[in-house]
Amino acid sequence: MLKFYYSLAPNPMKVALLLEELGLPYEAIPVDTRKGEQHAPAFLALNPNAKVPVIVDGAITVFDSNAILLYLADRAGQFQADPQDRGPLLSWLMFVASGVGPFTGQCVHFKHFAPEPKDYALNRYDFEAWRHWKILDAHLARQPEGQPWMISGRYSLLDMAVWGWARAVPFALGEQAWEQLPHVKRLFDAISERPAAQRAAALKDRHTFKTEMDDEARRAMFPQNERLKG
Repeated sequence: MLKFYYSLAPNPMKVALLLEELGLPYEAIPVDTRKGEQHAPAFLALNPNAKVPVIVDGAITVFDSNAILLYLADRAGQFQADPQDRGPLLSWLMFVASGVGPFTGQCVHFKHFAPEPKDYALNRYDFEAWRHWKILDAHLARQPEGQPWMISGRYSLLDMAVWGWARAVPFALGEQAWEQLPHVKRLFDAISERPAAQRAAALKDRHTFKTEMDDEARRAMFPQNERLKG
């Protein structure tokens, strides 16, 4: 059975959604990043970068959420774009991978977790997170009326990649952010209503993850701060 190493962060959740949409049997294996389990030797053997998600499919190990989405969709022959839209799918998927995800994640970090002083960094990452989300919203606004999907006029792995990070929009950008991103919200709602998305969200009930951001969690999540001590 396919093994899925996960937490409840945006990148693992988009993989969880695709697994549920495909109906693939899988073993969900929690990796509690606030306890530092991502740094354990056994996990580093799967992903030297110490990040979730990871899947192990027989003899094949795949890490990085976008690589996993492509691998699983190719394996199943589902949730891909039409051939003429393969280029746009890859372009927008990499836009999510290299822009939306990192800038939203850094915005969360500096808004909620970084020590002072942080005005410069927060201004930069808040600005860039908003810029990327507004690019997505403008793209979705150009889709035909009643069409919530990113490309091809049909639901694809790309929409799942957007959904994973869209779940973090209120925490990253504020509770009123959806008012400025109505087209992203339309896509988010359309996916969230799907039974597969509800099953993916229910992963939070399978295992208990640490919620406290204490000294142990800060050492595990932000090891770079150890260099500032002493």
